[in-house]
Amino acid sequence: MEINLIHGQPMDLADQVFLFKRTAREAALRHKMYCTFMAKPHAKEPGSAMHIHQSVVDIKTRKNIFSNPDGTPSPLFFSHIGGLQKYMPAAMALFCSNVNSYRRLTRYLSSPINVHWGYDNRTAGLRVPMSDAQARRVENRVGGADANPYIAIAASLAAVISAW
Repeated sequence: MEINLIHGQPMDLADQVFLFKRTAREAALRHKMYCTFMAKPHAKEPGSAMHIHQSVVDIKTRKNIFSNPDGTPSPLFFSHIGGLQKYMPAAMALFCSNVNSYRRLTRYLSSPINVHWGYDNRTAGLRVPMSDAQARRVENRVGGADANPYIAIAASLAAVISAW
């Protein structure tokens, strides 16, 4: 099952993730079930992640600054990826905060195993989904479902701000 939130401001999205997790747990308990957001609850099943999609929109023009006017990727787009690649290894404890979180990061299960990036590559730590120029974004695929959304989003943004 995949839950997608509409794009928006980082703090608002972290609030929505937190509220969703609490609501899902409460709904499960009312039906005498338990809902977990453990990153890898079953050894032979795929894990659960919290992917963070990032793009930057110019406040004045409302245009995605990851794309040049001709639709090609901008230098800022590549700088953004470079910042993530440089600082994600140091921030792994913020994206994967439990021992169990690392069990999700395995080969052959469409999980990220590195800080490489690629277009529509689900095994890379950083994926660039296929999209038009206005929707160009970078997906940080490292975080587990058990990550604190506030901390994971902040760490991901801190990594890229240093590259600008």
